[in-house]
Amino acid sequence: MMFVKYQLDTEGNRLFMASQSYDLLDFGKGFPAPQGGSGWLDNDGTIDPSHGIQTWITGRMIHVYSIATLLGLKGAETLVDAGLKGFTGILHDNENGGWYPSIGEDGTPESGKTCYPHAFVILAASSALLAGRPGARELLDEALGIYDKYFWDDEAGLAVDTWDSTFTKLDDYRGINANMHTTEAFLAVADATGDETYRQRAGRIVNHVVNWAKANSWRIPEHFSRDWEPNLEYNADNKADQFKPYGSTPGHGIEWARLITQWALSTFKNTELAKPYIDAAEHLFHQAVADGWNRNGHSGMAYTVDWNGNPVVTDCMHWTLAESINTSSTLYRVTGKPEYKERYAGFLEYIDAHLIDHEKGSWFHQLDQDNNVLDTVWPGKSDVYHAFQSTLIPYLEPSVSIATAVRNTID
Repeated sequence: MMFVKYQLDTEGNRLFMASQSYDLLDFGKGFPAPQGGSGWLDNDGTIDPSHGIQTWITGRMIHVYSIATLLGLKGAETLVDAGLKGFTGILHDNENGGWYPSIGEDGTPESGKTCYPHAFVILAASSALLAGRPGARELLDEALGIYDKYFWDDEAGLAVDTWDSTFTKLDDYRGINANMHTTEAFLAVADATGDETYRQRAGRIVNHVVNWAKANSWRIPEHFSRDWEPNLEYNADNKADQFKPYGSTPGHGIEWARLITQWALSTFKNTELAKPYIDAAEHLFHQAVADGWNRNGHSGMAYTVDWNGNPVVTDCMHWTLAESINTSSTLYRVTGKPEYKERYAGFLEYIDAHLIDHEKGSWFHQLDQDNNVLDTVWPGKSDVYHAFQSTLIPYLEPSVSIATAVRNTID
């Protein structure tokens, strides 16, 4: 018999998720690096200096503790300001503009300028703005200016991926992962500022993704040429890449399903106009779960599958389960179908049994197919972004970005 605490809309589940929210915030509070920005957290929540200071992690942790500030967590605003110090200081390229991907342990900036971390700068700034932090508006304006100038391709209606450090040479690679977090960031900006330009841009990305997925058995191509032709064999020799793995990533299909739903609900007040996108989200979710969840006698969500749905990298990454409870709860709210409520409970039971570290806190970031802890792709517990969001999204308005939704609940 499944415990009540895993069942959506029960008092037990609300209490369980609230306790996880608090535990994750407590675990992550040591993220600020002395120089500003966020370090990479180890298994016990201390900074592992070997990973340096990462722009994307800094953005995630500013976002998380901005939400914590909105929730009234004592001291959260100080942590947000420490993260913002990294974006105005050590991570910022004062000569060429934008932000370095990271700063090494020896203080050397990582080369290149990439879309993925810049999307998280935008997300962080929009959340910090809602939290009323000094300098957030200026940071958001600068981040959007850089993004609009270098990463947004208005002709394609998509974001490009990687420049050299001086923004003079653009790499031919195009990727959908950075576009996914761009969609998240653009929706957050639209909700936080009222600038609908960014919701419209998010919609252009969404339409591409839906069309690509529909033409590919609802498995989203991840990697593309400069002309946006899918490259289905990309990284065939490096299948478990941290950000650009080979094949289809079920977790991304699930995460896209929620973002597509959010965009459609916030764009179309007429539910009939939103319905084709909700249908697409359901297709994405069902295919991803069929491909990745509890395959071949092993529990968990496979990291990647091939284009026939056969698992390739069978390790389970924690973020895939966080997004699974986000999306299953969202689709239940939108469709009312009991199957999504049942999925939510099953995912959460797995999380409690295998991913939550009940001794040291936070969630294990990587498990093998037998649910043993691994560190080959995700050593330590780098940040709390995915896990923390998943403790709140199931009880927030599905048409609104998380920080704005939290702000709306306390207004």
